[in-house]
Amino acid sequence: MTQQQKTHKITVTAMLGAVATVLMLLEFPVPFLIPPFVKLDFSELPALLASFSLGPISGVVVCLIKNLVCCLRSSTGCVGELANFLIGVCLIVPAGVIYRRKKSRKTALWGAVIGALVMAVMSIPINYFISYPVYSKLIAIDAIVGMYQQIRPGVNGLLECLVLFNAPFTLAKGLLDTALCFLIYKPLSPLLHR
Repeated sequence: MTQQQKTHKITVTAMLGAVATVLMLLEFPVPFLIPPFVKLDFSELPALLASFSLGPISGVVVCLIKNLVCCLRSSTGCVGELANFLIGVCLIVPAGVIYRRKKSRKTALWGAVIGALVMAVMSIPINYFISYPVYSKLIAIDAIVGMYQQIRPGVNGLLECLVLFNAPFTLAKGLLDTALCFLIYKPLSPLLHR
């Protein structure tokens, strides 16, 4: 890799990290589907673009940049950002690795869909063992489960909440990021590869 290529890779990764940070700050709740403290953002989109155009390591770096910057305004002592980073990596790495093996639109799609599935499944232990133990120091677990029960009264216990609400929500988020990536990747490709 030439010095010019290295400089390009670092520059594009940093720019995508900045865009990811802004998108993470533009998070919003999705009422009636999940409690309001769980918010939707499209900050994995730039990381997915980086993973496809520059490789999975660049995608991971984009995830790291956005979460380190957002730690500066964290209300969870950076635990939410740590969980966001780990869950984002679960999408970015499989997508980028699968795409790198055989570069085609089909493998990019399969990689991203598999990444979204991995992200959804891994959101359960990441939230159960990392996020919610910290959140429970701020709000009692019963109160957190109560917020889920307002949407579906029969839900019982945190693990069931994560399986029934967070995992499908995370899967939908990953698939939305994938769809957006496929819409904008081609027009942005000259900028990403130049």
